[in-house]
Amino acid sequence: MEVSIDLTHVMGKFIKDQEYQMIKSQVEDASDMLRSRTGPGSEFLGWLDLPCDYDTEELEKIKEVSEKIRRQSDVLIVIGIGGSYLGAKAGIDFLDNTPLQSGSNQETEVLFAGTQLSSKHLQNILDYIEDKNYSLNVITKSGTTIEPSIAYHILKSKLIEKYGEEEAAQRIIVTTDAESGSLRQEANEKSYDSFVIPDNIGGRFSVLTAVGLLPLAVAGYDIEMIIKGASVYAYNSRAQGVKENPSLKYAMSRNILYRKGYHVEVLANFDPRLKSFAEWWKQLYGESEGKDGKGIFPASVNYTTDLHSLGQYVQDGKRFLFETMIQIKNPGLDLEISESDQPDEGLEYLEGKSLNEINDKAMMGTLYAHVDGGVPVIVIQIDEVSEYVLGQLFFFFELAVGVSGYINAVNPFDQPGVEAYKENMYALLEKPGYEEKTRELKEKN
Repeated sequence: MEVSIDLTHVMGKFIKDQEYQMIKSQVEDASDMLRSRTGPGSEFLGWLDLPCDYDTEELEKIKEVSEKIRRQSDVLIVIGIGGSYLGAKAGIDFLDNTPLQSGSNQETEVLFAGTQLSSKHLQNILDYIEDKNYSLNVITKSGTTIEPSIAYHILKSKLIEKYGEEEAAQRIIVTTDAESGSLRQEANEKSYDSFVIPDNIGGRFSVLTAVGLLPLAVAGYDIEMIIKGASVYAYNSRAQGVKENPSLKYAMSRNILYRKGYHVEVLANFDPRLKSFAEWWKQLYGESEGKDGKGIFPASVNYTTDLHSLGQYVQDGKRFLFETMIQIKNPGLDLEISESDQPDEGLEYLEGKSLNEINDKAMMGTLYAHVDGGVPVIVIQIDEVSEYVLGQLFFFFELAVGVSGYINAVNPFDQPGVEAYKENMYALLEKPGYEEKTRELKEKN
């Protein structure tokens, strides 16, 4: 495996060996429950075996449609919110330094819309694509989520205005439910290229389906290697016990810390390529664990930048948080501080050192300081930045959160709390069917 875990900086000072021994059976039971599909939410465990049993026809279709998009478009606009876009963006930003696939004839930019309700953000996209050829990939299972629905309505109108209905239909790709919903009906009527969001895979676990893989393929990345990385991790993890499996060790450690009062987990990186990955992680863990009055609050920081803003709080603030740092052991491109006959004052000690070396020392310095200051630090190590490692990293966190949720006695695969704001918003907008809720909210005002 290209993903490993280092617990050196939590064991002893923050977690005693006996605590691992006492929770071990709970982790094993949770893992068994997940594998045997006997726990709550088991109808949404399609992601568990997906990498190992990937539909080759589906993979070929994703590649064919992505090449079509790349031939005809300068820009692909992915329209979706939450799990419909976070995984794709996480992967694209993570892999931004890898070369395009050999033989590709065009570099196509991937943009994201429908992630918010900002007029300015959508207008910026409209202005940007005005003189470009573009396609749309709208991703939503229900077809009624308000943010992507509005963006799709506006962008589709502009697409038809520019190309006409017949050619516009060749530039719209729909990823939605297999049978029901307005988008499925539209895709069937207009003969759009379309993909299915499987019924047994929730949105936040859908990154290894067409939801995440199509945008990644359009961006020029090797989706077969992403699947291969995930499948190797998934296959190996089946035979590993608590002592060997990185996901189980991660789930166990964070739950011990949670029970000791560390209620916030900060995912920290020292490379901006991981910034969007943290956004994907926050949804995965926040929606999976934050329910029934329980759960670790997921936050993120981008070091060394945030050491100059949030660093003071992490170092000396209230002790209710722990950090999980992602370390890239071989980050790739490196720059060296050259030696000079007239060195810059104060930088002489850096001459001959590389920027990666300096960044690594910054990470270790931060880690030691935070541990000394009373912050437990878990380190997730990845060997390099590649499609193969990305697949492993996705599956590492998905497996861990499934086990972690069961340890904490919650269903990690539903999200009942997400609907509350939607009901209020629909009522305030006087959507048909919400009349009683509308009256209730008006009375509150």
